[in-house]
Amino acid sequence: MEEGMSLPAMIKAEFEVGEVDVRTYSPLTLAYIGDAFFDMVVRTLVVGRGNRAVNGLHKRTSTYVNAASQARLAEAIQEMLTEEEAAVYQRGRNAKAHSCAKHASLQDYRRATGLEALLGWLYLRGDTQRALQLVRAGLVKTGREI
Repeated sequence: MEEGMSLPAMIKAEFEVGEVDVRTYSPLTLAYIGDAFFDMVVRTLVVGRGNRAVNGLHKRTSTYVNAASQARLAEAIQEMLTEEEAAVYQRGRNAKAHSCAKHASLQDYRRATGLEALLGWLYLRGDTQRALQLVRAGLVKTGREI
């Protein structure tokens, strides 16, 4: 595999998965992969801050990976989004999900879904650097740096 390949490209190459135009994915599919991406980023940061019991790691991670926290992060980065990114976020936010988080308002849940869709879209395009920039900026702007 080539050095400098994005993670999605490496996964597709290793497992011989064909290319699909990311524009064809539904916003909820983008949110599905974006949720996993965001979770991995937060877990990596939490683990990077020091070894501790798994329960402590989970509790710390859960304060970031929830609809209310993600909604605040989404709001904090709005002015940074390109037109195309804002459109992807909006599609995710406006998607009709068939469920809602237990401990979140519908508005927060939709904003979080928009953020996840945006992160998923960036990830699948191989633009993880931009996704990480947005996550970092959102964490800084909300005062929630890990």
